[in-house]
Amino acid sequence: MDYKASDKIQDLQYFGEFGGVNPSISDSSTYTFLSAKTMFDTFEGNTEGCYLYSRHSSPSNLYLGEAMAELEGTESANVYASGMGAISAVILQLCNAGDHIVCSRTIYGGTYALLKNFLKKFNITTTFVDITDLTSVSQAITPKTKMVYCESVSNPLLEVANIPALSKLSKSSEIPLVVDNTFSPLSISAAQLGADVVVHSLTKFINGSSDCVAGAVCASTEFCLSLKDVNDGAGMLLGSTLDSLRAASILKNMRTLHIRIKKHGENALYLANQFQKDGLTVVYPGLANHKDHTVMTAQMNPEFGYGGLLTLDVGSVEMANALMELMQRKKLGYLAVSLGFYKTLFSAPGTSTSSEIPLEEQEALGLSQGLIRFSIGLDNDIHKTYMAMRGCMEQLGVLASGKVLV
Repeated sequence: MDYKASDKIQDLQYFGEFGGVNPSISDSSTYTFLSAKTMFDTFEGNTEGCYLYSRHSSPSNLYLGEAMAELEGTESANVYASGMGAISAVILQLCNAGDHIVCSRTIYGGTYALLKNFLKKFNITTTFVDITDLTSVSQAITPKTKMVYCESVSNPLLEVANIPALSKLSKSSEIPLVVDNTFSPLSISAAQLGADVVVHSLTKFINGSSDCVAGAVCASTEFCLSLKDVNDGAGMLLGSTLDSLRAASILKNMRTLHIRIKKHGENALYLANQFQKDGLTVVYPGLANHKDHTVMTAQMNPEFGYGGLLTLDVGSVEMANALMELMQRKKLGYLAVSLGFYKTLFSAPGTSTSSEIPLEEQEALGLSQGLIRFSIGLDNDIHKTYMAMRGCMEQLGVLASGKVLV
Protein backbone atom coordinates (compact mmCIF):
# COMPACT_ATOMS: atom_id res chain seq x y z
CA MET A 1 0.00 0.00 0.00
CA ASP A 2 1.54 3.32 -1.01
CA TYR A 3 -1.06 6.08 -1.39
CA LYS A 4 0.89 9.34 -1.84
CA ALA A 5 -1.20 11.44 0.50
CA SER A 6 1.79 13.50 1.62
CA ASP A 7 2.36 14.76 -1.93
CA LYS A 8 -1.31 15.61 -2.35
CA ILE A 9 -1.39 17.58 0.91
CA GLN A 10 1.75 19.51 -0.13
CA ASP A 11 0.20 20.35 -3.51
CA LEU A 12 -3.07 21.56 -1.99
CA GLN A 13 -2.42 25.29 -1.81
CA TYR A 14 -4.74 28.15 -0.89
CA PHE A 15 -3.53 31.75 -1.03
CA GLY A 16 -4.70 34.54 1.23
CA GLU A 17 -6.80 37.39 -0.14
CA PHE A 18 -3.71 39.63 -0.27
CA GLY A 19 -1.45 36.98 -1.79
CA GLY A 20 -0.38 35.40 1.48
CA VAL A 21 1.14 31.93 1.23
CA ASN A 22 -1.36 30.82 3.87
CA PRO A 23 -5.10 31.25 3.33
CA SER A 24 -6.88 34.10 5.06
CA ILE A 25 -8.79 33.10 8.20
CA SER A 26 -12.52 33.68 8.13
CA ASP A 27 -13.00 35.08 11.64
CA SER A 28 -16.77 35.45 11.36
CA SER A 29 -19.72 33.54 12.74
CA THR A 30 -22.16 34.82 10.11
CA TYR A 31 -22.00 36.08 6.52
CA THR A 32 -23.83 38.76 4.54
CA PHE A 33 -25.69 38.38 1.24
CA LEU A 34 -26.52 40.77 -1.59
CA SER A 35 -29.95 39.19 -1.98
CA ALA A 36 -32.45 37.32 0.17
CA LYS A 37 -32.78 34.69 -2.57
CA THR A 38 -29.08 33.79 -2.30
CA MET A 39 -29.42 33.48 1.48
CA PHE A 40 -32.37 31.10 1.07
CA ASP A 41 -30.57 28.99 -1.53
CA THR A 42 -27.47 28.79 0.69
CA PHE A 43 -29.54 27.70 3.68
CA GLU A 44 -31.06 24.94 1.55
CA GLY A 45 -27.59 23.83 0.43
CA ASN A 46 -28.10 24.79 -3.18
CA THR A 47 -25.40 27.43 -3.55
CA GLU A 48 -21.73 26.63 -4.15
CA GLY A 49 -19.09 28.90 -2.63
CA CYS A 50 -21.41 30.83 -0.32
CA TYR A 51 -21.36 30.76 3.46
CA LEU A 52 -24.26 31.39 5.79
CA TYR A 53 -23.26 30.62 9.38
CA SER A 54 -20.09 29.06 10.74
CA ARG A 55 -21.91 26.15 12.37
CA HIS A 56 -22.81 25.14 8.81
CA SER A 57 -19.39 25.76 7.30
CA SER A 58 -16.62 28.32 6.98
CA PRO A 59 -13.80 28.81 4.47
CA SER A 60 -11.17 27.84 7.05
CA ASN A 61 -12.99 24.61 7.89
CA LEU A 62 -13.48 23.87 4.21
CA TYR A 63 -9.74 24.16 3.54
CA LEU A 64 -8.88 21.81 6.39
CA GLY A 65 -11.62 19.41 5.28
CA GLU A 66 -10.18 19.27 1.77
CA ALA A 67 -6.71 18.56 3.19
CA MET A 68 -8.17 15.71 5.29
CA ALA A 69 -9.88 14.30 2.21
CA GLU A 70 -6.51 14.29 0.44
CA LEU A 71 -4.93 12.60 3.47
CA GLU A 72 -7.33 9.66 3.30
CA GLY A 73 -8.09 9.75 -0.42
CA THR A 74 -11.83 10.26 0.07
CA GLU A 75 -14.23 12.42 -1.91
CA SER A 76 -14.84 14.76 0.99
CA ALA A 77 -14.25 15.42 4.68
CA ASN A 78 -15.88 17.41 7.49
CA VAL A 79 -14.05 18.80 10.51
CA TYR A 80 -15.34 18.98 14.08
CA ALA A 81 -14.51 20.47 17.46
CA SER A 82 -13.19 17.14 18.79
CA GLY A 83 -12.55 13.56 17.82
CA MET A 84 -15.52 12.48 19.92
CA GLY A 85 -17.64 15.08 18.12
CA ALA A 86 -16.72 13.42 14.84
CA ILE A 87 -17.33 9.89 16.15
CA SER A 88 -20.67 10.79 17.74
CA ALA A 89 -21.88 12.44 14.55
CA VAL A 90 -21.05 9.39 12.43
CA ILE A 91 -22.67 6.90 14.79
CA LEU A 92 -25.86 8.93 15.27
CA GLN A 93 -26.11 9.58 11.53
CA LEU A 94 -25.91 5.87 10.70
CA CYS A 95 -27.91 4.43 13.62
CA ASN A 96 -31.49 4.76 14.81
CA ALA A 97 -33.21 3.48 17.95
CA GLY A 98 -33.09 -0.31 18.05
CA ASP A 99 -30.02 -0.60 15.83
CA HIS A 100 -26.86 -2.56 16.59
CA ILE A 101 -23.10 -1.97 16.21
CA VAL A 102 -20.23 -4.45 16.05
CA CYS A 103 -17.11 -2.88 17.55
CA SER A 104 -13.55 -3.79 18.40
CA ARG A 105 -13.14 -4.86 22.03
CA THR A 106 -10.13 -2.59 22.47
CA ILE A 107 -10.80 1.07 21.65
CA TYR A 108 -10.35 4.51 23.15
CA GLY A 109 -12.13 4.76 26.51
CA GLY A 110 -14.34 7.67 25.44
CA THR A 111 -15.58 5.74 22.42
CA TYR A 112 -16.18 2.69 24.60
CA ALA A 113 -18.24 4.73 27.07
CA LEU A 114 -20.29 6.26 24.24
CA LEU A 115 -21.09 2.87 22.73
CA LYS A 116 -21.49 0.87 25.93
CA ASN A 117 -23.24 3.39 28.18
CA PHE A 118 -24.53 6.56 26.54
CA LEU A 119 -26.18 5.01 23.47
CA LYS A 120 -28.35 2.85 25.73
CA LYS A 121 -30.50 5.98 26.07
CA PHE A 122 -31.38 5.56 22.41
CA ASN A 123 -31.71 1.76 22.54
CA ILE A 124 -28.62 1.39 20.34
CA THR A 125 -26.61 -1.65 21.43
CA THR A 126 -23.03 -2.71 20.76
CA THR A 127 -21.32 -6.08 20.66
CA PHE A 128 -17.60 -5.86 21.42
CA VAL A 129 -15.46 -8.47 19.68
CA ASP A 130 -11.84 -9.31 18.95
CA ILE A 131 -11.59 -7.35 15.70
CA THR A 132 -8.61 -9.46 14.60
CA ASP A 133 -10.84 -12.58 14.67
CA LEU A 134 -12.91 -12.32 11.48
CA THR A 135 -15.09 -15.26 12.48
CA SER A 136 -16.09 -13.48 15.69
CA VAL A 137 -16.86 -10.31 13.74
CA SER A 138 -19.00 -12.21 11.23
CA GLN A 139 -20.91 -14.07 13.94
CA ALA A 140 -21.67 -10.83 15.79
CA ILE A 141 -23.40 -9.22 12.79
CA THR A 142 -27.21 -9.35 12.96
CA PRO A 143 -30.00 -8.01 10.72
CA LYS A 144 -30.06 -4.93 12.99
CA THR A 145 -26.32 -4.21 12.65
CA LYS A 146 -25.68 -0.85 11.03
CA MET A 147 -21.87 -0.68 11.11
CA VAL A 148 -18.62 -2.39 11.97
CA TYR A 149 -16.45 0.00 13.98
CA CYS A 150 -12.76 -0.35 14.78
CA GLU A 151 -9.48 1.48 15.17
CA SER A 152 -6.78 0.80 12.59
CA VAL A 153 -4.27 0.45 15.44
CA SER A 154 -6.15 0.06 18.70
CA ASN A 155 -5.90 2.13 21.83
CA PRO A 156 -4.12 1.06 23.99
CA LEU A 157 -3.25 -2.57 23.12
CA LEU A 158 -1.98 -1.73 19.60
CA GLU A 159 -3.95 -4.51 17.91
CA VAL A 160 -4.04 -4.00 14.13
CA ALA A 161 -7.29 -4.32 12.22
CA ASN A 162 -7.17 -6.15 8.88
CA ILE A 163 -9.01 -3.39 7.03
CA PRO A 164 -9.29 -5.09 3.59
CA ALA A 165 -10.70 -8.25 5.17
CA LEU A 166 -13.10 -6.29 7.39
CA SER A 167 -14.18 -4.23 4.38
CA LYS A 168 -14.99 -7.37 2.42
CA LEU A 169 -16.93 -8.78 5.36
CA SER A 170 -18.87 -5.54 5.89
CA LYS A 171 -19.73 -5.19 2.23
CA SER A 172 -21.05 -8.75 2.13
CA SER A 173 -23.48 -7.72 4.88
CA GLU A 174 -24.19 -4.37 3.17
CA ILE A 175 -23.09 -2.30 6.16
CA PRO A 176 -20.36 0.36 6.34
CA LEU A 177 -16.94 -0.15 7.89
CA VAL A 178 -16.03 2.83 10.09
CA VAL A 179 -12.34 3.11 11.01
CA ASP A 180 -10.73 5.44 13.53
CA ASN A 181 -7.29 6.12 12.06
CA THR A 182 -6.03 8.48 14.77
CA PHE A 183 -3.00 6.36 15.69
CA SER A 184 -1.72 5.91 12.13
CA PRO A 185 -2.19 8.89 9.78
CA LEU A 186 -0.12 8.45 6.59
CA SER A 187 1.15 5.08 7.89
CA ILE A 188 -2.21 3.50 7.06
CA SER A 189 -4.51 4.80 4.32
CA ALA A 190 -7.70 3.34 5.73
CA ALA A 191 -10.08 4.52 3.00
CA GLN A 192 -7.80 3.17 0.29
CA LEU A 193 -7.87 -0.19 2.06
CA GLY A 194 -11.67 -0.33 2.03
CA ALA A 195 -13.00 1.71 4.95
CA ASP A 196 -16.25 3.49 4.09
CA VAL A 197 -15.87 6.18 6.75
CA VAL A 198 -12.60 7.25 8.40
CA VAL A 199 -12.57 9.32 11.58
CA HIS A 200 -9.65 11.12 13.17
CA SER A 201 -8.89 12.96 16.35
CA LEU A 202 -6.93 15.82 14.83
CA THR A 203 -5.82 16.66 18.37
CA LYS A 204 -3.11 14.01 18.17
CA PHE A 205 -0.50 13.40 15.43
CA ILE A 206 -2.17 15.44 12.71
CA ASN A 207 -2.00 18.70 14.64
CA GLY A 208 1.08 17.58 16.53
CA SER A 209 1.50 20.44 18.98
CA SER A 210 -1.03 19.57 21.73
CA ASP A 211 -2.59 23.03 21.60
CA CYS A 212 -6.11 22.26 20.40
CA VAL A 213 -8.89 19.67 20.26
CA ALA A 214 -10.43 18.76 16.89
CA GLY A 215 -11.76 15.87 14.81
CA ALA A 216 -12.59 14.89 11.24
CA VAL A 217 -14.80 12.57 9.21
CA CYS A 218 -13.47 11.47 5.81
CA ALA A 219 -15.99 9.78 3.52
CA SER A 220 -18.05 10.15 0.36
CA THR A 221 -19.45 13.54 -0.58
CA GLU A 222 -22.94 12.14 -0.09
CA PHE A 223 -22.26 11.06 3.49
CA CYS A 224 -20.41 14.26 4.43
CA LEU A 225 -23.29 16.34 3.08
CA SER A 226 -25.79 14.22 5.03
CA LEU A 227 -23.90 15.08 8.24
CA LYS A 228 -24.37 18.78 7.44
CA ASP A 229 -28.05 18.59 6.50
CA VAL A 230 -30.01 21.32 8.32
CA ASN A 231 -32.95 18.99 8.96
CA ASP A 232 -31.39 15.73 10.10
CA GLY A 233 -27.61 16.00 9.91
CA ALA A 234 -25.99 14.81 13.14
CA GLY A 235 -22.90 16.94 12.61
CA MET A 236 -25.02 20.04 12.00
CA LEU A 237 -27.57 19.54 14.77
CA LEU A 238 -25.16 18.39 17.49
CA GLY A 239 -23.26 21.63 16.94
CA SER A 240 -19.71 20.28 17.28
CA THR A 241 -18.26 23.03 15.09
CA LEU A 242 -14.52 23.61 14.84
CA ASP A 243 -13.35 27.18 15.33
CA SER A 244 -11.89 28.78 12.20
CA LEU A 245 -8.72 29.91 13.97
CA ARG A 246 -8.01 26.34 15.07
CA ALA A 247 -8.80 24.97 11.62
CA ALA A 248 -6.26 27.33 10.09
CA SER A 249 -3.62 26.35 12.66
CA ILE A 250 -4.13 22.62 12.09
CA LEU A 251 -3.93 23.07 8.32
CA LYS A 252 -0.51 24.72 8.66
CA ASN A 253 0.70 21.89 10.89
CA MET A 254 -0.42 19.31 8.36
CA ARG A 255 2.27 20.57 5.97
CA THR A 256 4.92 18.93 8.15
CA LEU A 257 2.95 15.79 9.01
CA HIS A 258 5.00 13.55 6.69
CA ILE A 259 8.26 14.59 8.36
CA ARG A 260 6.90 14.17 11.87
CA ILE A 261 5.28 10.78 11.26
CA LYS A 262 8.52 9.38 9.84
CA LYS A 263 10.48 10.56 12.89
CA HIS A 264 7.90 9.32 15.39
CA GLY A 265 8.00 5.89 13.75
CA GLU A 266 11.79 5.79 13.43
CA ASN A 267 12.25 6.61 17.12
CA ALA A 268 9.54 4.20 18.27
CA LEU A 269 11.02 1.34 16.29
CA TYR A 270 14.48 1.98 17.74
CA LEU A 271 13.20 2.03 21.31
CA ALA A 272 11.02 -1.04 20.80
CA ASN A 273 13.97 -3.04 19.48
CA GLN A 274 16.22 -1.92 22.34
CA PHE A 275 13.61 -2.64 25.00
CA GLN A 276 13.02 -6.07 23.51
CA LYS A 277 16.76 -6.82 23.63
CA ASP A 278 16.67 -5.84 27.30
CA GLY A 279 14.03 -8.48 27.91
CA LEU A 280 11.22 -6.03 28.63
CA THR A 281 7.60 -6.83 27.77
CA VAL A 282 7.22 -4.43 24.86
CA VAL A 283 4.43 -4.34 22.29
CA TYR A 284 4.98 -2.54 18.97
CA PRO A 285 3.56 -3.43 15.54
CA GLY A 286 7.01 -3.06 13.99
CA LEU A 287 8.42 -5.97 16.00
CA ALA A 288 8.36 -9.34 14.26
CA ASN A 289 6.85 -10.99 17.35
CA HIS A 290 3.82 -8.66 17.39
CA LYS A 291 0.81 -10.84 16.65
CA ASP A 292 -0.42 -8.49 13.90
CA HIS A 293 3.00 -7.62 12.46
CA THR A 294 2.25 -9.33 9.14
CA VAL A 295 -1.11 -7.58 8.79
CA MET A 296 0.43 -4.20 9.58
CA THR A 297 3.28 -4.73 7.14
CA ALA A 298 0.91 -5.73 4.36
CA GLN A 299 -1.33 -2.67 4.62
CA MET A 300 1.04 0.11 5.73
CA ASN A 301 2.75 2.76 3.63
CA PRO A 302 6.39 1.69 4.23
CA GLU A 303 8.07 5.10 4.16
CA PHE A 304 6.08 6.23 7.21
CA GLY A 305 6.89 3.29 9.44
CA TYR A 306 4.90 1.37 12.04
CA GLY A 307 3.69 4.33 14.07
CA GLY A 308 4.79 6.30 17.09
CA LEU A 309 3.15 4.29 19.87
CA LEU A 310 4.47 1.39 21.93
CA THR A 311 3.59 -0.15 25.27
CA LEU A 312 5.67 -1.55 28.12
CA ASP A 313 4.29 -3.74 30.89
CA VAL A 314 6.26 -3.18 34.08
CA GLY A 315 4.11 -5.45 36.24
CA SER A 316 2.11 -3.17 38.53
CA VAL A 317 0.44 0.22 38.56
CA GLU A 318 2.75 1.28 41.40
CA MET A 319 5.83 0.52 39.32
CA ALA A 320 4.29 2.14 36.25
CA ASN A 321 3.57 5.34 38.17
CA ALA A 322 7.03 5.40 39.76
CA LEU A 323 8.74 4.93 36.39
CA MET A 324 6.68 7.60 34.64
CA GLU A 325 7.28 10.09 37.44
CA LEU A 326 11.02 9.43 37.37
CA MET A 327 11.22 9.77 33.58
CA GLN A 328 9.35 13.06 33.83
CA ARG A 329 11.77 14.35 36.46
CA LYS A 330 14.63 13.38 34.13
CA LYS A 331 12.91 15.41 31.34
CA LEU A 332 12.48 12.33 29.14
CA GLY A 333 8.82 13.06 28.55
CA TYR A 334 5.63 14.07 30.25
CA LEU A 335 3.02 12.18 32.23
CA ALA A 336 0.06 13.08 29.99
CA VAL A 337 -2.81 11.24 28.35
CA SER A 338 -2.65 12.50 24.77
CA LEU A 339 -0.26 11.61 21.95
CA GLY A 340 1.48 12.97 18.89
CA PHE A 341 3.40 15.73 20.73
CA TYR A 342 7.02 16.64 19.92
CA LYS A 343 7.98 15.33 23.36
CA THR A 344 7.35 11.75 24.48
CA LEU A 345 4.13 11.37 26.46
CA PHE A 346 3.38 8.41 28.71
CA SER A 347 0.40 7.24 30.73
CA ALA A 348 -0.99 4.11 32.37
CA PRO A 349 -4.16 3.60 30.28
CA GLY A 350 -5.79 1.27 32.78
CA THR A 351 -6.16 4.18 35.18
CA SER A 352 -6.52 6.97 32.60
CA THR A 353 -7.57 6.78 28.95
CA SER A 354 -9.15 3.32 29.33
CA SER A 355 -10.51 3.79 32.85
CA GLU A 356 -14.06 3.84 31.46
CA ILE A 357 -13.64 0.11 30.83
CA PRO A 358 -14.44 -1.87 34.02
CA LEU A 359 -11.45 -3.53 35.68
CA GLU A 360 -12.72 -7.05 35.03
CA GLU A 361 -13.09 -6.25 31.33
CA GLN A 362 -9.60 -4.72 31.24
CA GLU A 363 -8.24 -7.96 32.69
CA ALA A 364 -10.16 -10.02 30.12
CA LEU A 365 -8.67 -7.88 27.34
CA GLY A 366 -5.16 -8.37 28.68
CA LEU A 367 -4.89 -4.72 29.70
CA SER A 368 -2.52 -4.92 32.66
CA GLN A 369 -2.53 -2.24 35.35
CA GLY A 370 1.24 -2.13 34.89
CA LEU A 371 0.95 -1.23 31.19
CA ILE A 372 2.50 2.07 30.13
CA ARG A 373 1.53 3.59 26.77
CA PHE A 374 4.31 5.64 25.20
CA SER A 375 3.71 8.20 22.48
CA ILE A 376 7.28 8.56 21.28
CA GLY A 377 8.50 12.06 20.53
CA LEU A 378 10.74 13.64 17.94
CA ASP A 379 14.02 13.27 19.86
CA ASN A 380 17.01 13.96 17.64
CA ASP A 381 19.32 11.56 19.52
CA ILE A 382 17.05 8.61 20.31
CA HIS A 383 19.95 6.47 21.56
CA LYS A 384 20.67 9.06 24.25
CA THR A 385 16.98 8.99 25.20
CA TYR A 386 17.03 5.18 25.35
CA MET A 387 20.05 5.13 27.63
CA ALA A 388 18.43 7.62 29.98
CA MET A 389 15.17 5.61 30.03
CA ARG A 390 17.14 2.46 30.68
CA GLY A 391 18.88 4.20 33.56
CA CYS A 392 15.50 5.02 35.11
CA MET A 393 14.45 1.39 34.82
CA GLU A 394 17.65 0.18 36.43
CA GLN A 395 17.25 2.71 39.25
CA LEU A 396 13.79 1.36 40.04
CA GLY A 397 14.73 -2.29 39.56
CA VAL A 398 12.54 -2.78 36.49
CA LEU A 399 15.61 -4.31 34.87
CA ALA A 400 19.16 -5.09 35.86
CA SER A 401 21.92 -6.41 33.62
CA GLY A 402 19.34 -6.88 30.88
CA LYS A 403 17.08 -9.07 33.01
CA VAL A 404 13.57 -8.04 33.97
CA LEU A 405 12.97 -8.23 37.70
CA VAL A 406 9.21 -7.55 37.83
